[in-house]
Amino acid sequence: MDNPVVIRVTEVAQTLGLATLRFNFRGVGSSSGVHGGGEAEREDLRTALGVLAGHLPVGVAPGLAGYSFGAWVSARVAAEGYPVPALALVAPPLQMRALDFLDRTPGPTLLVAGTRDQYCAVNDLERLGQRLGAEVAIIEGAEHFFFGKLFPLGQAVERWLQRWSA
Repeated sequence: MDNPVVIRVTEVAQTLGLATLRFNFRGVGSSSGVHGGGEAEREDLRTALGVLAGHLPVGVAPGLAGYSFGAWVSARVAAEGYPVPALALVAPPLQMRALDFLDRTPGPTLLVAGTRDQYCAVNDLERLGQRLGAEVAIIEGAEHFFFGKLFPLGQAVERWLQRWSA
């Protein structure tokens, strides 16, 4: 939750007046528990979404944004039918974990990665975006951690958030 990419996406959402919640999966940072390979982390995410939903007005469902492994977990939770109105997947690690299980998206979906991302090839991301009918944003020169490219990442996320959150 203290990763610069996660912080940047959160800052952009907060600037637009959206409620946000960042958390670590079990076993990350000072969180208790042990990494569960994705299964346990899906439960972590569903629990976090439930907590956030409890603080939102009735009838308002939280959107979902995930980065790297968190993007894969977010896609899994959305594919399993958790009611999220929008989904942002930042640098999903497609070279390590395919998103073949994702055959539809819950609503407006953003896929974003850099041209130098070693875990998410641009052509794979674009094919996924075309298959899902998702918006694809490619950040020129950015690698997986967006060093020196957090501002353009924020701009891409902000444009997408402005469209669906209005």
